[in-house]
Parts: sequence; structure tokens; C-alpha cells
Amino acid sequence: MKTTDPIENLRRLIRCRSVTPAEGGALSALETMLTPLGFKVDRVMATEAGTPDIENLYARLGDGGPHLMFAGHTDVVPVGNESAWSHPPFAADIEDGVIFGRGAVDMKGGVACFAAAVARHVEKHGAPKGSISFLITGDEEGPAVNGTVKLLDWAERRGERWDACLVGEPTNPDRLGDMIKIGRRGSVSGTVVVHGVQGHVAYPHLADNPLRPAVAMTMALMDQPFDAGTKNFQPSNMEVTTISTDNQATNVIPATVTFSFNIRFNDAWTPDTLKDEILRRLNAAAVHSPLRPDRPAARYEVTWAERPSHVFLTHDDRLIASLTGAIEAATGRRPVLSTAGGTSDARFIKNYCPVVEFGLVGQTMHMVDERVPVADLEALTQIYEVFIARWFADATA
Repeated sequence: MKTTDPIENLRRLIRCRSVTPAEGGALSALETMLTPLGFKVDRVMATEAGTPDIENLYARLGDGGPHLMFAGHTDVVPVGNESAWSHPPFAADIEDGVIFGRGAVDMKGGVACFAAAVARHVEKHGAPKGSISFLITGDEEGPAVNGTVKLLDWAERRGERWDACLVGEPTNPDRLGDMIKIGRRGSVSGTVVVHGVQGHVAYPHLADNPLRPAVAMTMALMDQPFDAGTKNFQPSNMEVTTISTDNQATNVIPATVTFSFNIRFNDAWTPDTLKDEILRRLNAAAVHSPLRPDRPAARYEVTWAERPSHVFLTHDDRLIASLTGAIEAATGRRPVLSTAGGTSDARFIKNYCPVVEFGLVGQTMHMVDERVPVADLEALTQIYEVFIARWFADATA
């Protein structure tokens, strides 16, 4: 098998059952694609107490600059109800010009196409005038503790430096060539425990129902907009995602209520200023809840999730222009430059070099019958191949 074929690359990767945290043979398959091209491959095991051990891969071709990194992951989410799939999720079946399988879009397809693009570049032009590296994790779909963060740190301590990075996440909403991600909103999560006094529902004066202030507090978080958006980002959005009393009895006023929230925020905020605003809203609702008149302020505490994601925006015109030009050359479409959507491992990479994201159409990611047209795999490989040539030509001009 030749690595220049993205279809066969992807089929090999899909057949690896690399459901987080299992490596499943996916990194080994990628290593066999890259080694014949001249890449030096390292397999890096990362560990941390209380989390699964994760195997990652770092591969580099060349030893000088400029240095282009391709980043992504070979781990996938669980398949769910396997009997609901029209094709076995790890068989990589092709039907009517479409490959079915878990990870086809998110994001083994991007990895397969970039490997094919590099192989084609090497076959036609030889090694680039600089270096190309693959930074591939097995932890993107999991806790993201022992993956990209630790792999970047490991590589930096070895002296690795990068000039730009392309992340191969599925960024296109409808058609290949629709969208490049040039930044991401930040993310802050937290959990609130509201305390009351347990009691019999028939004697409410002897109890204090924490659901009353909890309802007011959740509404205070979601009711008023945090901002109207900024030049490059949509408005920040807060959602309360869970709420529980752990109370199974209908005639008992609960002792506590716990609710969780997440906000995706733009560059009008930092995690610290956002936390201050969230606490201001919670305090006001705890004191002035209209649902519990003649009661003292509700007692509560907030626990913040570790490692909030910071908002970022990439300003590297050369990187963006090289990718935009490659997309236009292959598809005839000029992509929108976007910061919408969720988070990705680009949030970690942005601390080391400019980073953008571009990959397949994401409509079936994480779904039953995740799939990708083989025509899109060939088109994405062509885009990546042109991008590699353009970026190195611009970087060495």
C-alpha cells in the first residue's frame, strides 16, 4: 500500500478500534505510513494519577526551519448502539462512493489525507526545504489531560520549535472549502451547590427549599446576555447543563441542589473577568431571589473546572493566505474565516505557534453511520498538498 492514497490510509485507520483511551493500533498504522517517507517517529506515553495512560505520536521529517506542524488525533468516541449502524463501525466499508466508520470524519480522515499529501509532495519534490511534523494524540475525545498538552511539553523540552500549525479537525459545515477556523471561543465550566434545610413538604416553615434560590440563580446566569459579540466572535453564551437534588421522595424538601454550567465566551472576556461576572450574578440572585421572600441570602459554593480554555485569534496572514489559496485552487470556493463552534486542541497549540484548522465536512461526526465521500478525501488531500507547497514557498521566499 502506498501512503499517497488517502482512501486506503483512512480504511487502515478506521479498522483500528481506537476508542479513547485505547490506542487500538491506530498510531502503529500511522507510523508505518510515515516511516518510509523518512519521518523519525516517537511514541510518547503520558500518565497522570486518576486518568488513563495515553499513548501519543510525534513524527518529524527534516531537521531545519521553517517548521510546519500538522496536529490531530486518532482516538474516537464510542460507537453507541452498534446494531443501529448500516455498516460495522470498524469495517471501513465503501458503498456508493462513501466510506463508513467511526472516526471517518472526526478525525482519522484528516490524518489520512495529510499523510497522503506529504507522501505526494515527497514523491514529486523530495523532502521540503524545512521540516514537517505530525503531532497526534490519543486523548482528544477524552479528558485531554495526557494528550496534546503533554506531547507539546515533551517536544518543546527536546528543543522542538514550530512556525505554524494546521489542525485537521472537520471544520466545514456543508461543503469542502466552506470554512477555516482561525480562532476559538474560550470555555469556562463550574458546578454550584445550593444549601437549604431538609424537611417535610407539609411543614415548609420548618425547612428551606434550595430549589427556590437555585432556580433564580440559573435564570440569572442565562437570562441576560453577557455581551453582543465582538468583531471576530459571536456573542458569549451561557448554558446550565445539569441540575439535581439527589432526592427520590416527592414529600421531602431537599437539603441541597447541585447544578452545572458552561459558557463559551469571546474576546471581550478573560476567564478571570468572566468568573467575577458569574459570581456577581449568583450573589445577586442568592440575596434577592423573588422566589424566597423573607429569607436570608441563600448559602452556596462554586467549584470551577480545572484548566479553562482561553479565547484566541490567529493573525498569521501568511498561514491563512497559503491555506485559503490552496482551498480556492482545489475547490473554486473562498472559505469563510470563522471562530464559531466548540473547542479543539488548537487551544493548546496556540501557545507555541500560529494555528488554523481545516478538515472535512463535519455533518456526521460522532453520529451513527459516520461517513465521508471518497471524493472529499481526494479533494482534501489535494488541498493539503497545495497548501504544503505554498506555505514552504512563502516561508522560504
